[in-house]
Amino acid sequence: MKLQSEHFRENLPAFLNNRQLRQNLAHATRTVLARRQALVAEIPDWEARRRAAYRKKKALLEDWDRQLAVFAEQAGRRGVQVYRAEDAAQAVALAVEIARRHNVRQVIKSKSMLTEEIGLNEGLAAQGVEVTETDLGEWILQLAGEAPAHLTAPAIHKSTEQIAELFSRKLGRPCPADPQELTRIARDHLRRKFLQAQMGISGANFAIVEEGAIAIVENEANARLTVSLPPVHVAFIGMERLLARRQDLALFLPLLTISSTAQKLTSFVSYLTGPAAADALDGPRHVYFILVDNGRRRMGRDARLRQALYCIRCGACYNACPVYQTIGGQAYGWVYQGPIGAVITPELVGLERAQQLPFASSLCGACSQICPVHIPLHELLLYQRHRIVAAGLTPHPERLAMRLFGWMFQRWDRYSKAFAWLHRLPWQRLAGSWSRTRRLPMLARRAFRQRAHSLFPRNRPQ
Repeated sequence: MKLQSEHFRENLPAFLNNRQLRQNLAHATRTVLARRQALVAEIPDWEARRRAAYRKKKALLEDWDRQLAVFAEQAGRRGVQVYRAEDAAQAVALAVEIARRHNVRQVIKSKSMLTEEIGLNEGLAAQGVEVTETDLGEWILQLAGEAPAHLTAPAIHKSTEQIAELFSRKLGRPCPADPQELTRIARDHLRRKFLQAQMGISGANFAIVEEGAIAIVENEANARLTVSLPPVHVAFIGMERLLARRQDLALFLPLLTISSTAQKLTSFVSYLTGPAAADALDGPRHVYFILVDNGRRRMGRDARLRQALYCIRCGACYNACPVYQTIGGQAYGWVYQGPIGAVITPELVGLERAQQLPFASSLCGACSQICPVHIPLHELLLYQRHRIVAAGLTPHPERLAMRLFGWMFQRWDRYSKAFAWLHRLPWQRLAGSWSRTRRLPMLARRAFRQRAHSLFPRNRPQ
């Protein structure tokens, strides 16, 4: 998708003023949060599990190169062809080359934010390869020509009525605003695509180092069909998605499913170890794993930002974030949104191109509190702000104003004089565009220090 994060502030009013969007988001996020809270209450050692997951991811990424090498070696022993892609262009080029090798013209694809990140659909389409999204939410957005608005629920911002109108317009026949009927219509359309495709593309929720296998979590069975029906399967794997051993899934799967969809376990968990045997009735004959860097290794070199790579892509921080609940995912202007997106997007696309995102947070800490792998997201957001300021990327008037305030607050006599002077300023006009989405508080007529002196005269400063 085209990067729009550079224009976050300019695009923001359209999302803030969209009442239907806010209603859809409020209903969806509050429902998931309430169900998740009930499930977490049933697990007495939930906090211990979060801390254990953090430690396991930390240990893996501190030994990253060796773990990646072991994963690739083990996958190769099982007949998987493993490639590494340094950036998005190389990852797309590998997919194009594999498609040519197998004379692929039609591709089915299960939900993968990594493939959204690298622009895979557009890259394949440019070479004449038709790509069909098979996740219901992703297919809805493909019909609408829109980007996903959430990690786990890409069409969370759309109501049933809006989806029915979209289907009616795109499929050329009346479609009722009934979820079951709309699902049936989508299933009928997509089944033909499943049977016609020569290649299936998936992501991977987890990559198991000791076995060179991947695990995929889903509710619709579309991912399982994607990886088993076509003769060729290509899995795009973020280099950070590692788990040491299969037994670790017992810890991470409930953390993921409870936090993402408020389920004890999703309907389908597929564990994929390589090509099907020669005498197997189904399954792919050719399997490729593409390990994608695209800025992850650079992020990992910063000890603090490396923590963002522990993310298991559950989307819980989206649901808990008051900013996301107000503006939705598409306002962020790229694939990753919410608190985790505001942390990692500047690293993946460049600080200067996403410098506004870390400031789209109240720093309330709700994201850190809900994160199933204990990532201190509000601290990382603040750290990104420091880096953006240190790089001189904030507007010059803002930098000048901060220096002025710093000088003013260094001494009481300066502050007391400035306090009286500030009352006479036309704040709303001076604040300009900053005040369009904020209500500035009124300054008190008397400073707290002055009020304290009158109430407690014995405590006057010497």
